[in-house]
Amino acid sequence: MFYLSWIDYFHSLLLHNYYFPDTAYTLIGFYETASTLYAVVEQPFVQSDSLTNLADVRMFMEANGFRLKKNNDYYHFETGLILEDLHEGNVLTQNGILYFVDTVFYLKQK
Repeated sequence: MFYLSWIDYFHSLLLHNYYFPDTAYTLIGFYETASTLYAVVEQPFVQSDSLTNLADVRMFMEANGFRLKKNNDYYHFETGLILEDLHEGNVLTQNGILYFVDTVFYLKQK
């Protein structure tokens, strides 16, 4: 629903695994219904032990070259990467460490 093609989705998985190896996705396979093909993925389970502070997320992202665009969406000017949907439900905090799950990466069109 976020991507225009399977290639866009696979790029997003690869980028997530590069930037966030602690919560890397594993592509298990595919599931097909009568009209839709789904990717089946898994990633390590993270049990949040405190609420995520979005100011901490912003500081982490900026330290890694990303800048806040709007809401919870970030852009990396050098690489052209867009990373969206980094709200409290998609960035979990455990023992003071941020864990990114369910990320949405896009490559900026040139």
